[in-house]
This record gives sequence, structure tokens and C-alpha cells, in this order.
Amino acid sequence: MENIDAVLAGERLALARMLTEVENDTPQGRAALNALFPRTGRAHLVGVTGAPGTGKSSLVNRLAHAFRHPQDGSEPARVAVVAVDPTSPFTGGALLGDRVRMRDLSGDPGIFIRSMASRGALGGLAMRTAAVVQVLDAAGYEMIFIETVGAGQSEVDIARLAHTTLVVESPGAGDDIQASKAGILEIADILVVNKADRPGADTTERALQAMLGQAQAVSGKHLRKSTPDAAEGETAGWQIPVMRTIAVNGEGTPELAAAIRSHRDYLKESGTWQQRDEMRLKNELDSLLQSTLFARWQESVPRERYQQTLDLLAARSISPLQAVERLLDN
Repeated sequence: MENIDAVLAGERLALARMLTEVENDTPQGRAALNALFPRTGRAHLVGVTGAPGTGKSSLVNRLAHAFRHPQDGSEPARVAVVAVDPTSPFTGGALLGDRVRMRDLSGDPGIFIRSMASRGALGGLAMRTAAVVQVLDAAGYEMIFIETVGAGQSEVDIARLAHTTLVVESPGAGDDIQASKAGILEIADILVVNKADRPGADTTERALQAMLGQAQAVSGKHLRKSTPDAAEGETAGWQIPVMRTIAVNGEGTPELAAAIRSHRDYLKESGTWQQRDEMRLKNELDSLLQSTLFARWQESVPRERYQQTLDLLAARSISPLQAVERLLDN
């Protein structure tokens, strides 16, 4: 396929067009994913999540620059950024403003930024985020940063996609630690206190360290499991660091980039890299099965029967469970 060859040759326009096909789930996009999949599995996927206003976009901007211009003598990496922005439930539109906040990365041929609308998907990611990441992986981008919507407590999906997950906090966010709720703290491989020049940064860092200490006292190790779906009791030797950064001026980002590299090395040396890859593919397979089976079921059920069942449900003549049974017994 000519467009496949163009993407593999590094043509950015061809890549952008292919990502649009993939994001819109067109037949051409599906064919491209099938053709490119054998070339995937090489990129380091880094998820960046946290509450809104913590400075995730500015931090990703600095990290992309740090991996393009490393200070430790390592080779510059080709970097891609997938930034998921929330879709308005009223207009169906999305601002896609991360490109504006990352405008100083423009002009670097080794960086590719793709903004995506969440399109109503929960969990901080868009429905096609994994597919877009696969294309960028096959296109030869070695570091792929995935910035989530920033919905706060519902963003555990990123841990099922990324190899390394950064949870970003900032001082004075209202609650002491927003990320401590509903499992957000547990998905972190690296905790980041951004805007560390603000009052309260020391308090935020101490609170995070205290929570890690509590987790260590309970489990023996303050480490998140290899994935949110991993077996109970699974542990390993990675100790979660708490890093301080000031993204607006780049302070602390070289050290954070070094911690990301250290986590990548740890994953590969311990064999956890392969475990996370396998779990990521399992989750994608399960998601595709659910959506495909639901689409096939919709095609098999007449609209009239669905509407009749919905009318019975609205009239309280049947329960939701009975409605499901009625439709599945079609």
C-alpha cells in the first residue's frame, strides 16, 4: 500500500492522513492497522495523567524537548505526543488546545503532536487512542507521550495502555491529594509535584510520601501492580519516586526524564515490559470484541423491536434486565 510505505518512510502528511482514517475507523484505517501491526511493540509509551490545572501539557512539552535534546549523552529520541481533549456534551466539539500550549515544539521534524477529542469516552482516553498509538509506534517514534483528558478520578485506563504512568499533582489544588482517590495514586509509576515553586509544594510532597509509606506498610512494597488487572499480591522492585518540577521554566524535567528512562530499563530487565504489553493487547482485544459484537447485535435486531422494548421499559412494564433478555432472545 502506497500510504503505508509513505508513513514508514517518515512522511508526516501521509502519517497525519492515516491517523485521521484510523481515528474515524474507516475501512482504509482498519486496513492500515492490520498492515502496520507487525511493526509495533518497540515504542516506550508514557501516560501522563492528573487533575485539570496541574500543568500536564506544559510538562509533556518540556519532557518532549528533554528527550529530543538529552543532557546525559544518550541519543535523541523521535517523540510523538497524543493529547486527548474533552468533547463538549452540548456541541460535540473539542478545543484541541494542547497544540497551542506545545507550539514551541513545532518545526522539529523529530516530534509529532496529535490532538484527539474524547468523543464522550470515559476513563480519560478516546476510543481510538490505542489505535493511534499503534500507528505512531509503527512509524518509528520511540517515545510516545499520552496525555489524558484530566478528569481526575476516572483516569485509570491510561495504566492499561502505557508502560510508564506519570501522575501529576500541583500545590493548592483544593483537596490535599486529588490523585489519592479511587485508585489514581495506585496507577502511578512516577509521582510528579509540578508547579513546585508555589506555596504548599512541600506539603504536597510530604503527603504523597506519606501515602506511599502507608502503602508500603500494608503491602511491604509501595509499587503499583504491573497493570490494574494483574493478579492480587503481584509485586516487584520498582520504588515509586516523587519528583518536583516547574514545567514553565523546565526545572526538574531532565531529572524526570532520567527517571522515565530508569523505569523503562527496570521494566525490560525485570520482564514486566512484556507483561504490560500482553495485558495492553488483551484489554484492546476485549474492547474490540465488545464493540464489534454490540455492532453486530444492533444489525440483527429490527429497530421496531428495540423501540417496543424501550417503550415497555419506559412504561415500567418490564425491568432493564427483562428488557435485555427480551432483546437477546430476538
